[in-house]
Amino acid sequence: MEKKLTVSPSPHVHDCATTRKLMTDVIIALIPAFLVSVWFFGVNTIAITATSVVVCVGLEWIISKYAMKTTPSVSDMSAALTGLLLALNLPPNIPLYMVALGAVFAVGVTKMSFGGIGSNLFNPAIAGRVFLLISFPAAMTTWIIPSAEPDAVTGATPLALMSQGLRAGLSPTEIMENNGLSYLQMLFGQIGGSFGEVSAAALLLGFSWLLIRRVTTWHIPVTIFLTVAVFTGIFWLAAPEENPDPLFHLLTGGLMLGAIFMATDYVTSPMIKKGAVIYAFGIGILTCVIRKWGAFPEGISFAILIMNAAVPLINKYVKPQRFGAKQFKKS
Repeated sequence: MEKKLTVSPSPHVHDCATTRKLMTDVIIALIPAFLVSVWFFGVNTIAITATSVVVCVGLEWIISKYAMKTTPSVSDMSAALTGLLLALNLPPNIPLYMVALGAVFAVGVTKMSFGGIGSNLFNPAIAGRVFLLISFPAAMTTWIIPSAEPDAVTGATPLALMSQGLRAGLSPTEIMENNGLSYLQMLFGQIGGSFGEVSAAALLLGFSWLLIRRVTTWHIPVTIFLTVAVFTGIFWLAAPEENPDPLFHLLTGGLMLGAIFMATDYVTSPMIKKGAVIYAFGIGILTCVIRKWGAFPEGISFAILIMNAAVPLINKYVKPQRFGAKQFKKS
């Protein structure tokens, strides 16, 4: 019997990786940060996470089945991951109805309106967070100071404290001393902020898992970290009494959560390593610009969304040359 020869364009990838496996690995990598948040903020973080995940998964299933008339793809775990990432980007005291609204925007507007997984231009979780920040600024900027004690109090994030103190004429050292801040607190989770970003150590542990499992590469996160360190380091060296040092910027805010888990999104980041470095450099620069001169003390979310929009241009610019193109030109 004659065998059929299947001809298809490259790349020809032979691997057992599936969307479900990749998404599951990212979820596993987020478990340390989630457990730290439960320890410091209590069961309310579980309720927020459950609400976000259930709404994201349920809405994607409904839109796929009844609006798009396709087989629901919620089993690939991408909707669950979106819900988890959105939750980790929220304050631990945010009302649940706001969480649900953010999930609706993330999946219904940012993801499914573009055609579902693989078609969205912007990272859904980041878009959901920015939507809530613009719609409910008071709720999205009211933070609980993390503590293992049951009675928690609200307070500002280290970035907000630094911004307020600098405007009042205090030096970074005075601001940290007056507010009892230390680098160990920033590393292990004793600072205010979105409950998924309070422990840099937990996020770095998750990053190690992603690298071991080869779910992501170092190019985007490390380029963002280096860009932020160099940019803020220049200002710090020029005027240390007016600018916090690079380590402060690296350990505070959502920089690590955004750089490791959202800037690296397969769909909304460049396909080529050269493009990934350009993309990450842009995120790092924009984050620093927004932190130093913007209206918000944090900037990683806006920086990622802006660079998401630039990804098609970056992909076009760094598109690899076709095999045999040089020989064809010579002939």
